[in-house]
Parts: sequence; structure tokens; C-alpha cells
Amino acid sequence: MSAALRAKHLKRKRHSSQGAETSGTTVEKNETDVVQPQWEPTWKDFVFIPLGGVSFISLIAWCILFYNWAGLDWLLYLGWAVFLIGIVIIVMNRFALKRRGRAPNGGAWLRTTVVVDSGIYAVVRHPMYLGLILVLLATLLISQHWITALFSVPWILFLCNAVRGEDKRNSEKFGDDYKRYMQSVPRMNLPVGLIGLLRRKKRG
Repeated sequence: MSAALRAKHLKRKRHSSQGAETSGTTVEKNETDVVQPQWEPTWKDFVFIPLGGVSFISLIAWCILFYNWAGLDWLLYLGWAVFLIGIVIIVMNRFALKRRGRAPNGGAWLRTTVVVDSGIYAVVRHPMYLGLILVLLATLLISQHWITALFSVPWILFLCNAVRGEDKRNSEKFGDDYKRYMQSVPRMNLPVGLIGLLRRKKRG
């Protein structure tokens, strides 16, 4: 009788250990499924990211060396106002994407899975680009020197052109949702976007 009980006890122990191993394997698999593939830079990233960093540092340097070069104080004050507006828009962009973008676990906040149409994205479709353009424009107004234009104007034109490609990629990614969003929110026109937002709130 005791031998039979011991055999039964050993059998139960083997079953419980196998169940624990199976359960452990399942947990590991689920944890692995949550991890998203990491971002892999392309040759464009290796070219434009360092180039953008060097250009930005150069712009800051020229603004310091040629601060208010022409002595036009009204342009200087306007430049600082534009600079602050650009920074605020960039911060609002990041906040809106992190809060509403539903980026996958382990993924970057830029990797959104839904169309974000609230916050600053209810005013303009590309607040990040708009903010960067305003910051670049501000460096021109603050320094008032032609050398600053050599660094800032090409990047402003580049960003304006890049926005068109961004609309195309988002349309392919999100389909009709993004196309409807394009019809109600302007690309980067801040005054028009604010007026449109006020009108939609009145109708709503």
C-alpha cells in the first residue's frame, strides 16, 4: 500500500514539473512576442542626421557670433518670439504622439499605429516639421546675417519638400482615415488650422 502511494506521489510530481516547464515556456514566448523589432538606420540616416547636427550647431554659432548683426531690434524680438513658438510646437508634437499614437510596446513614440488628430495635430498635420522650420526661420531673424541664410534656407526648403512625402507615406499606412484627416486639417498653415479648429468646435 505504501509503495503504491509513493508511486502515485512521484507521478503527480512529474506532472506538476512538466506543467511548470510548459507554463514557463509560454510566458517566455509571450514576453518575446511583445518585443518589437528595433529601428535600423539607412544610409540616408547616416548622411542627414550628422549633417543636420552640424548645421544646427553651426546655426547656433553664427547666431552668437552675429547676434543682431543689422541692429534691427524689432526683427530680433520677432525672431525670439518665432523661436519660442517653434519650440512649443515641437514639445506639443512629442506629447501628442506619446499620449495618443499607441506606439507598440518597446517601440519608439514616433511609430504610431493610429492617426493622431487631437492636440496640436488638430491644428496642423505636421507640427514637428513646422516647429523645425520656425526655429530655422528664427535664426535668420535673430542673427540678421547672410551666412546664417546659407545654413538655414536649404534646410527650410528641404523640410517643406519632405512634408509632401510624409503625407504620401501616411496615406499608404493609414488609408482612408488619414485621407479624411487631410481634408479637415492643413499641412502646416498654423492660422488656417486654428480657424478650422474653432469652426469644428462650434459645429461640434
